[in-house]
Formats: sequence, C-alpha cells, structure tokens
Amino acid sequence: MDKQIIAAYFQGLQDTICAGIAATDGGASFKEDKWTRAEGGGGRSRVLAKGNILEKAGVNFSAVEGPLHPKMVTSLNVTEEVEFFATGVSIVMHPENPWVPIIHMNVRYFELSTGEFWFGGGIDLTPHIIIPEQAKWFHEQLKAVCDRFDASYYPKYKTWADDYFYSPHREETRGIGGIFFDYIKGDKATVFEFVKAVGESFEPIYSHLMRLNASRSFTQAEKEFQYIRRGRYVEFNLVHDRGTKFGLETNGRTESILMSLPPMAAWEYMYDPQVFPEGQATFDLLKKGINWI
Repeated sequence: MDKQIIAAYFQGLQDTICAGIAATDGGASFKEDKWTRAEGGGGRSRVLAKGNILEKAGVNFSAVEGPLHPKMVTSLNVTEEVEFFATGVSIVMHPENPWVPIIHMNVRYFELSTGEFWFGGGIDLTPHIIIPEQAKWFHEQLKAVCDRFDASYYPKYKTWADDYFYSPHREETRGIGGIFFDYIKGDKATVFEFVKAVGESFEPIYSHLMRLNASRSFTQAEKEFQYIRRGRYVEFNLVHDRGTKFGLETNGRTESILMSLPPMAAWEYMYDPQVFPEGQATFDLLKKGINWI
C-alpha cells in the first residue's frame, strides 16, 4: 500500500471530522491554515474557536518527509542515513462547559526509506468532572472498535493508555484514559483498517458527549475547577507528552504542536480539591487500572 494512499485517507478523515464536529457545535466553523515544511511536506491545521460548545478545537493533518533528524536517529536506533515519511491526524478539543470533556485523538503512519513502517494512535478522554456512566459508555465504544479486530486489543491498549497518560509528578492520570498504541507493524493493510476504524469512531463518540452535556448548567465553582483541570492537562502535555516534546525538539511547527493547549487555564498554589466535593471525587478517580466497563 502506497504511503500517498494513507496520507490521502488521513486528509479525508480530517475533512469528515471537521464537518461533523462543526455541525454538532452549530456556532462556528474550522479555519484552515496551510503550511509547508522546508525539509519536505506540509500540512493543514484547522482550528475552531468560540463556538456554541467548543471554546477551542484543533484538527491537524500533516504529511512530512526528509532526512531523519538526529534525535530521531537516536530514538529509533538507526545506524545508517535514511529518509522518513510521516503522516497523520491529531486532534484536541477544549469545550466551554465544564461538563463537556476534553478529548484527544491521534492516528499516524511512519515509514523509513529502508522499508520499515509502523502505525500508532489512540483516543483518550479527559473529563473536567468525571461522570462514571459516561466514562463507562466511552470505554464501551472503544472496546467495540477494538473487538472487531482482536479481543486482546482493548485490554492491551487500554493499559498502554493508562501508563502513557500519567503524570508521575502528580501521581495521577490525565483523565479516564482510552486506548493508545504505537510501533504497530504486521500486515500493513490489516493494521491500516484498524487505524481507520479508530479514526472514524472519533466524531460519533465526541458528538454524542457534546450533545449530552452542552446544555447542562454549571456553577462558578465548576468553572474554576475546569481551569484547574486544564492546568493539569497543560502540565502533562508540556512535561511528559512525547509527541509535544519531540516536535518542539525537532523543529516541528510550533503553532500546530501547541494547538493542544487550552485558551484559559489556572494553577493555584497548594490547591486542595476537597473545597469542591465533585472535584475531590474526580481526583479520586484519576488512577491507573480502573475497569470502567
């Protein structure tokens, strides 16, 4: 399967997701920013701002290529000079209402001129305030996608997400997890079908959660707690997220990389979640290994 076919699919996925999410939001559309990379390739960054439901949402497509950056040579343990090609879609959405969760998705493909290739990706949810029945529903949707291909995928990739989306300095997970996978090889067409299924599950899942929670009333205390939770999201992305750090260290496009950050966040010295009972209940659930289903 040619790499350009995979890139074209991801480009179409970006179109479909943007159209569906904008329709659900109903108050704003995605603005496109096309960009090129000096070393080869480029992308389309799309951002929706100040919608009816979403305060800031980004859906990025990229297809870049060129010589392998020295940091990539080191991380991949490559001993020869090679070229790379990478393409994918990356999404982060920050809603206005604290009852609507933050969501992240990434699906990607990477290949070297040596012929080596792999896929990666996943979807994870970060509720500001965890609603257990919605967490259960979210995980059920991801399990159903995984089970269509292999019954071992969901437990394996769910554990991987728990381990990856974890902030050791806080001893807490970023949210309720989801699925995460990387360096997946095997039969290219078969793995690609799984990655496509994950990507295509995103819009229906998140549109449902948007519609379910967007009209729910909220208090000032809940809004302030949302800013605290957003602050923790920022901490993870800047301190621990491999993709963010790697992109910034390898001369990636800064605006697209930092698209994941919310427009407003807060940090309070010695913050005590016990001042807000629902907040304490959420922090109590930011643990690895919870069987949400």
